[in-house]
Amino acid sequence: MMTAFETRSTHACFGGVQGFYQHQSSVIGLPMRFAVYQPPQAQQGKVPVLFYLAGLTCNEETFAIKAGAQRLAADYGLMIVTMDTSPRGAGITGEADAWDFGVGAGFYVDATQEPWSKNYRMESYVTQELRELILRHFPADDSKVGIFGHSMGGHGALVLALRHPELYQSVSAFAPIAAPSQCPWGQKAFSHYLGDNQQTWRAYDATALIEDGKKAPPILIDQGLNDQFLANQLYPELLEAACQQHGQSLNLRRHENYDHGYYFISSFMADHLAHHVRCLMV
Repeated sequence: MMTAFETRSTHACFGGVQGFYQHQSSVIGLPMRFAVYQPPQAQQGKVPVLFYLAGLTCNEETFAIKAGAQRLAADYGLMIVTMDTSPRGAGITGEADAWDFGVGAGFYVDATQEPWSKNYRMESYVTQELRELILRHFPADDSKVGIFGHSMGGHGALVLALRHPELYQSVSAFAPIAAPSQCPWGQKAFSHYLGDNQQTWRAYDATALIEDGKKAPPILIDQGLNDQFLANQLYPELLEAACQQHGQSLNLRRHENYDHGYYFISSFMADHLAHHVRCLMV
């Protein structure tokens, strides 16, 4: 039985509604917060829906406040759903000690290792519980669902699109952690959440999934060349090589001067929403 949710606030926005909500998650075992932008077209019927996964330290509000997407979503008639980046309040020793692991850094995986496996189940939360809640309680078209994200969330979007191709008809990412098994952020998270056997990490590594034959809809990625994390954490060139070798459609665009933050994201938001519209409207 789907759990109910409570409305924390709603705000008129470009003819639609930006809402912020909370519910008791049965998958996570804790309260979880999410946000939904409903475009004006949602007043007449079901609309395509995009799930956006945010990056390290962010929450369900970050995208709504910083990305500048609502005006474009209103023009296209797109619903946009965002969610928190990890459980909060699990009470695990050390979960809030580092900005790149634990609270605010769930990496969109289902943890298999204690003590994380009880609550840190973000893959199931995004692909099952939150998806079902949105499709049941909001005017979202279940045949036109896309996913995108930034940094850790870009990793999540790519991985979930590759692991669940039946759920998502479009995918894109801003500066994703493209090969987490090979970078410090991913190695730190995966060793705690998934254990020391690095073969198991491949299931949550977009580059490895493509190497292992998984396919996603055509991927759009934008990457700033002034990104402070590009050389040591993101590795888009590894994903690019895997896509070329295994026939995965990828449009990887590199941009001089842009860094890793929301000034970069907002600069190319129009292109990403247009990409999703093209994929969802075929």
